Amino acid sequence: MHCIDELVYFILQVGTNLTDLTLRKRRVTVRELGGCMGPIWPSYFRDCTSVIFMIDSANITQISSSCIQLLGVLSAEPLRSASVLVLFNKSDLPCTMSLKEMKSLFRIDDIIASAPQSITVLELSARSGKGLQEVLNWLDSTQPD
Repeated sequence: MHCIDELVYFILQVGTNLTDLTLRKRRVTVRELGGCMGPIWPSYFRDCTSVIFMIDSANITQISSSCIQLLGVLSAEPLRSASVLVLFNKSDLPCTMSLKEMKSLFRIDDIIASAPQSITVLELSARSGKGLQEVLNWLDSTQPD
């Protein structure tokens, strides 16, 4: 993922990665946790004000697993008041389903209706940066002053 004035690379995670971003003169720490780290995610929830849950839209075999992990995140007590961004990545690839199809598979409308969190859904191409400004705007808007 690359930011407007700086280049920040996020590599497929099998562990954790910390990155500090500056958004409108505010420092935001992004902790990236790979999907395989799901069992230890709750140990990082305590101080979260925002959650970006990124889904690989091109990896159809992991869609059901991603949905289950998303539901687990949304049901975590420490995240009840967190803002949540469900981010469908790799929207630029030809083998990717449309956002409408992905939202239908995830039953996003039902999830939004029943979750206590404020949930936003966006799509992104981390490779090209398409959709990145919307992600940064969302992240900036969800940070406490």
